[in-house]
Amino acid sequence: MEFYKIGLVPGPVSVPEEIRSVWKNDFASPDLEDEFFNLYRENQLSAQKILHTKNDIIITSGEAMSILWASLKCTLKAGEKILTVSSGLFGEGFAEMAGTFGAAAEICSFDYDDVPEPQKIYEHARKFKPKVITAVHCETPSGTITPCLAEIGKIAHEVGALFVVDFVSSAGGVPLDVDKFEIDIGLWGSQKVLSLTPSLSISTISQRAWEVIESVNYSGYEAYKDWRGVPEKKFTPYTHDWHAMKALNISLSKIINEGIENIFARHERAAKLCRDMGRSMGLKLFPKDEKFSSPTVTAFYVPEKFTWKNFNALLREKGLAVGGNYGSLAEKVFRIGHMGSQADNKLVERGMNIIRSVLL
Repeated sequence: MEFYKIGLVPGPVSVPEEIRSVWKNDFASPDLEDEFFNLYRENQLSAQKILHTKNDIIITSGEAMSILWASLKCTLKAGEKILTVSSGLFGEGFAEMAGTFGAAAEICSFDYDDVPEPQKIYEHARKFKPKVITAVHCETPSGTITPCLAEIGKIAHEVGALFVVDFVSSAGGVPLDVDKFEIDIGLWGSQKVLSLTPSLSISTISQRAWEVIESVNYSGYEAYKDWRGVPEKKFTPYTHDWHAMKALNISLSKIINEGIENIFARHERAAKLCRDMGRSMGLKLFPKDEKFSSPTVTAFYVPEKFTWKNFNALLREKGLAVGGNYGSLAEKVFRIGHMGSQADNKLVERGMNIIRSVLL
């Protein structure tokens, strides 16, 4: 299916026409024009406002995996310790990634249908004494939201660790306060709530994090260090994507104009409608408690009378695309993305009615 009639995948989400139209423009070279650096600065200020932070904002080209790598390679050397808080695939992924360049990783593990618990993390962190602690705000494959970022942030700082948070699938759609939660490096992707193409990645970086970044002095393609002060220096380490930056400007402005609290409420309404309709047709939520479910994505078990392959094919015949899964959840759990442009009750209702027609 090249185009989705009804798209409810949990990213990349549907890109609104207002944002798609940006690519009809023929922008100049971003590294040569003041207008680009003014746009970069405007986007930084808007992102700071939405994320509730005074920390630096770094906006780089590329899908969000690029900054997951950056957050690790820029803060850890071979042999240094990282504790990854995991209740899903992306939490575990941090440990796997760090291990590829020799960091000493341990996982503070929780069940995929559960959420992290601060006391267990505290005990593990005090014993292990890591340099970096990572957490995932929204575990998209599990459809869960981590409720205790503030507590984990305090733990990280108490043991002298940087706190790195993947909020790729939550920021802008779920309450998040980077400074209050003591997040040293925060990671945000353009193809989720922001409703862009997977073109940009946004990182928040604290002064504590900058000190570690300077000490590690990583110089690969993902390196943060040369992005510090881009608008003032009027220099980028590589050619940036002016089209995507303009699209980001539109998206951030739309969030601010709609009102962040209104957007949170819109996501909550779409999530509730999805789950209520799902239960009414016999679908079973994956998280063991609905309060763990994310406002941006819902995970259901694949109905017992179907294989995932058969179920997915029947949905696609009717024009509906939802998300499958990975690892141990593959073939067992599917996901509905109601984030950004897809946090729309009419769209969710149309999609859920198609699921109903397949089930009944």
